[in-house]
Amino acid sequence: MPISGPPPESVWVRQTDPRVKPLLADLAREYSSRYHRVLADVHHELREYPVERFSPPDGGLLLLVRAGHAVAGGAFQRYDPETAELKRIWTHRAHRRSGLARRVVAELEAEAERRGYRRVYLTTGPNQPEARELYLASGYTAHFDVSAPPREKPLPFSRILPSAIPARAVGA
Repeated sequence: MPISGPPPESVWVRQTDPRVKPLLADLAREYSSRYHRVLADVHHELREYPVERFSPPDGGLLLLVRAGHAVAGGAFQRYDPETAELKRIWTHRAHRRSGLARRVVAELEAEAERRGYRRVYLTTGPNQPEARELYLASGYTAHFDVSAPPREKPLPFSRILPSAIPARAVGA
């Protein structure tokens, strides 16, 4: 059950911010258990990702912070000149099912759009059904057969950002 309290504050940080460490550690534990990989290897991969990939002007790292602690977060990086790639969408397990992941995705999309991106791309793993459902419910297009059984490869999604849709296409 999600913890109640005031809504968390949105904070844009660098990957080196100490509040990011719990996010990376929890992601490493989650990925290690779901994909049967060595925890230390997964944690090293997440920590050693180049800091500049998630830094302005091409990227960003968002935390939702409550009482000084990250309760959710995510990042984006440049995929190509018009496309941002979302990465590391995470919600602390005590705060899941409270809309925080959807908020993170929306805030990442809005910032990517402000930076001039027209499209968002992401992948999630086949052993993360909650993420798959989040992206489908958030208006993402699946680039795989959603009716097929899960496969071993990452599941790709994309979404055109609102500013890239001509006005007449949205009913104006």
